[in-house]
Amino acid sequence: MRETTDILISGGGVAGLTAAAALGSAGFRVICVDPTPPVTTAEDDNADLRTTAFLQPSIPVLERAGLWERLQPHAAPLQVMRIVDAGGVDPVARLTKDFNAADISDAPFGWNLPNWLLRREMVARLAELPNVSFRPGTGFLRILPRETEALVTLSDGSQIAARLVIGADGRASPLREALGIGARTMRYGQKALAFAVAHDMPHENVSTEVHRSGGPFTLVPLPDRDGQPASAVVWMETGPEIARLASLPQPAFEAEMTARSSGILGPLRLMSRRSVWPIISQIADSMSGPRAILMAEAAHVVPPIGAQGLNMSLADLACLLELAQSNAQDPGIRAVTDAYHRRRHWEVQARVAGIDLLNRTSMASAPGLRDLRAKALEALYSAGPVRKTLMRAGLGVRKVAPAVESP
Repeated sequence: MRETTDILISGGGVAGLTAAAALGSAGFRVICVDPTPPVTTAEDDNADLRTTAFLQPSIPVLERAGLWERLQPHAAPLQVMRIVDAGGVDPVARLTKDFNAADISDAPFGWNLPNWLLRREMVARLAELPNVSFRPGTGFLRILPRETEALVTLSDGSQIAARLVIGADGRASPLREALGIGARTMRYGQKALAFAVAHDMPHENVSTEVHRSGGPFTLVPLPDRDGQPASAVVWMETGPEIARLASLPQPAFEAEMTARSSGILGPLRLMSRRSVWPIISQIADSMSGPRAILMAEAAHVVPPIGAQGLNMSLADLACLLELAQSNAQDPGIRAVTDAYHRRRHWEVQARVAGIDLLNRTSMASAPGLRDLRAKALEALYSAGPVRKTLMRAGLGVRKVAPAVESP
């Protein structure tokens, strides 16, 4: 027997689970599928050890989804974004600039949480919603769009008729492929190491990007662990260098990561396993198709710079929520899917291009290019109006964001 629903979501990662909670909270019948059950503990060998920083504009989306009250107690606020240039002869900080949220708002830039914890709390929220069905272990197989619905076949052979199908199923999106939508991919020869560290010096809610070569070394605040200040680290470098670093014995690795951090928080101590992630930029040729839309990494992928990735995804979701609720009887009509593509695709293209440029600049290894990068940072920071404009652009807003109560 064929099952019916308002919305089917392919993808049970952080973006897909957030979409299921938000659309379910808005009153839609939602089915969310993913072939892989979510890992919801840090100790699991397959745990996603990366963290996500939710910037100010994303908080209202989480509130509407009934998620923020669950997440807020576990979040570390990000009050200052610090850029350190260590591109001199020695790997020490030669230029440090702080971008303080207090310059544009009375709230932090955002709040940081571990990805495994996000999945845990999001799955718990879905269990509270009687109109949402989360089905881990079952994946999307194929889609047949029709005039009034899309017929979706799942990996277990079942069929679901949905008015709208959402692809939140990753950079190799099965839904995007089934719709015949291409994607442009930019490769950098980079990978990233993600892990957690402890340090003696408190981070004071400062997120720091240390630039030298190969890509940024980013320290993002975490709540204290076992009474020790802690941070999440994303270390971007060339593929061969990441392979070498990942294989180092722990004492040697700790010495190298402390040196790469320019010692800004003192000696760093590894508190988790090291996970490796490929770095690319990617953008889908279209963000919608018949009875379907693409969001998150199915639509766009960026390097982990400036906390843009998932916040772009939640901007996708905010746009979709507005359009779906204004067409609640049929959220998958062409007027909705076409409007979603028009509103999101141009902004996504601009952000992907901007982050691509920032990443290539951060990768610079020639001394002359590193000096030019430092001079550009100094010039941009010294002009107050330009600095504030850059901070607002990084948040994805054109004016001062409204206050959000800090955890």
